[in-house]
Amino acid sequence: MTGRLAGKVALVTGAASGIGRASALLFVAEGATVVGCDLQDEMMRETVEMARAARGAMSATAPVDLGDPAAAKAWVDAAAAEHGGIDVVFNNAGGVRFGSVDKLPVEDWQFTVRNELDLVFYVTRAAWPHLVARGGGAIVNMASISATRGPWFMPQNAHGATKAGVLGLTYELAVEGGPFGIRVNAISPALTRTPATAPLVNDPALDAEFLRIPLGRIGEPEDVARAALFLASDDASYISGVNLPVDGGHAAVG
Repeated sequence: MTGRLAGKVALVTGAASGIGRASALLFVAEGATVVGCDLQDEMMRETVEMARAARGAMSATAPVDLGDPAAAKAWVDAAAAEHGGIDVVFNNAGGVRFGSVDKLPVEDWQFTVRNELDLVFYVTRAAWPHLVARGGGAIVNMASISATRGPWFMPQNAHGATKAGVLGLTYELAVEGGPFGIRVNAISPALTRTPATAPLVNDPALDAEFLRIPLGRIGEPEDVARAALFLASDDASYISGVNLPVDGGHAAVG
């Protein structure tokens, strides 16, 4: 590894599995001190053990309900206090419920807004003064291709709406953060192979051709983690306000 995050303190939300775990492990391999959080205590401990087994510096707290603004602030402030500041925030965590617009319960809509949009705002709001005090930093927000197009294979109205909100927040914060040296970007994956998506990706009917993925395969967590690393690192020092699709070319399909 090249140490692209050497000396950086990076917060990774939803680090217990999937994209969050892959990103946390890649960040520590690239020299970052990673502070993770998740709702899943046992799996979060496993991620920390994996990082430390690879001689990486990582700590984590679980369970943390980032949809609670007080809990989000307490986690961020504790990380900053322990490590003397924050350089990177990867807003990866999320929770979603699906259903057609006429059948999705209002409670499921509210759950998705809380756990895909509100928590991004709460964590970012808490981290902002620490990034300002640091003289700048990088925020990477997890969006989705569903934010800019309607997937035909299942209804995703709440997911698409909240991720579109994440994109709007990303663009606005890129403008607000510029004078402070804070870069804010987003990643928009297509369907990615994680524990949460296992029921979908294991369905033989949902192959890459059906999903219209030009590169011919479903994404892996490491694909998205590498994009997050790039945007978090100084390699992207003049990139802000960008939405980066990580989708095997799906965004190019009409």
